[in-house]
Amino acid sequence: MTVQDVVIIGSGPAGWTAAIYTARAGLHPTVIASSVEAGGELMKTTEVENFPGFPEGIMGPDLMARMQQQAERFGAEVVYDDVTGVDLLGEVKTVRTGLGKTFESRTVILATGSAYRRLGLEDEDRLSGHGVSWCATCDGFFFRDRVIGVVGGGDSALEEATFLSRFASKVYLIHRRDELRASRIMQQRALADEKIVPVWNSQVVALNGDTALESVELEDTVTGERRTLELEGLFIAIGNDPRTDLFADQIDLTAQGTVALDGRSSRTSAPGVFACGDVTDPSYRQAITAAGSGCVAALDAERHLAALADAAEAEPSAAANA
Repeated sequence: MTVQDVVIIGSGPAGWTAAIYTARAGLHPTVIASSVEAGGELMKTTEVENFPGFPEGIMGPDLMARMQQQAERFGAEVVYDDVTGVDLLGEVKTVRTGLGKTFESRTVILATGSAYRRLGLEDEDRLSGHGVSWCATCDGFFFRDRVIGVVGGGDSALEEATFLSRFASKVYLIHRRDELRASRIMQQRALADEKIVPVWNSQVVALNGDTALESVELEDTVTGERRTLELEGLFIAIGNDPRTDLFADQIDLTAQGTVALDGRSSRTSAPGVFACGDVTDPSYRQAITAAGSGCVAALDAERHLAALADAAEAEPSAAANA
């Protein structure tokens, strides 16, 4: 079996950027893009207006397709399969897929992303991008002067609600309990905003609308009573989970569950293994920051491979002088 230079697991903005850089450097990367989730979370996003270089905006799937085309132009190989197992601790890394393929590589770049926690409702996927969103900074602009809701009670939810109040005419903050989990300063800031209206002891149990969200069904968590709340947008901010299941027992993670990195680099605790994108980022989770970290991972992998080559060249010389 041929040992490759680079295998990239994941195909969001971070993965494709890493592929572009490593392919352009002549490292012939293989991108294992997933069989069903190729392109990552942006495949579920409609219009992206904050990615530099697209002044008129671009659809999320179109942006991912362009990144893939650019990576393939420089020679990246794309495999539509799902990684089922990895061995990252040896000098040569092994990556196994669901279709029975095995890849061996000197470096692996982890770009597995994170998954937004979902409400688990029947119409959640159908209305995603049509009123239902998980990213205020991505989609808030589209809800100018509209009535919207935010689900959650932690810092992330209050940050989303505060941000969205710049655009929306009213923001309902829907929370299961009668008190928030967010930090005191975030609570003070959000509850002082006249546009933000708390909806206590309530959970969303249904989403209504044919082609776009029109209202949500709320259930009182104390009494069980139900009522309809008219909304044109619903932002779900109940957390996200980094996708680390494949390798959590092989590399160090942070207290937040993301991959731990060496300073500002993309180096993980396993030599030759690098990480980028949302799987490393508990704070920003934007397409542009993910892409930037993909560049960092590619450059770190390239330097690692160069160091391995230098060490291999030095060994014969050392043996000859012995």
